[in-house]
Amino acid sequence: MKVSVSILKNKDKYKETVKALNNTNTDYIHLDILDGTFAKEPSFELKGFSRLRINKPYDIHIMSTNLEFQVPEAIKLKPEIITIEYEASKELDKYIDLIKENDIKVGIAINPKTSIRKLKKYFNKIDYVLVMSVVAGMGGQEFIPSTIRKIKKLRKINKDILIGVDGGVNYENTKSLVDLVDVLVVGSYVTETECYEDQILKLKHLKTTN
Repeated sequence: MKVSVSILKNKDKYKETVKALNNTNTDYIHLDILDGTFAKEPSFELKGFSRLRINKPYDIHIMSTNLEFQVPEAIKLKPEIITIEYEASKELDKYIDLIKENDIKVGIAINPKTSIRKLKKYFNKIDYVLVMSVVAGMGGQEFIPSTIRKIKKLRKINKDILIGVDGGVNYENTKSLVDLVDVLVVGSYVTETECYEDQILKLKHLKTTN
């Protein structure tokens, strides 16, 4: 189980946050890209990250219907993963292929009300499913408990695909996610504390002791 730290809540001081995360044991720096087309609250412009020095791979979650622009911009950063929203486009195959052509892992994110069965036709093309445990687009929301049941169902349907969970993740609800997910996307639990590393290591320690 890997840890991917979202910096959405720190968007006004994202450079300092990225610098701090560079010196932690996080596995990824998670960039939530919102431009007002999918969710109301805008976040970052990806071009701003091209000038930052990082030693962690990016994990980019695009919450936009403007994939024609945002996907190529994300590819420029050479992240390890690019995730797009299931509801963002009727041409998902086009963008999945574009991401894969650039040797980047591709994921699809599903919101709490989206059935995982809708993803079946993409399983042979994607690497990753990001299960949203809050409504996409706003940091600091509470984890939706029914997400755990949804992840268990997804794992039964597909034993091999990578699964991530995003939204309201903390130490307590992570106990129910051990052995179910491959990537924990955490935001406020880490970035609104004085010591990022302590929080990250708590999650990693939980992984190794259960």
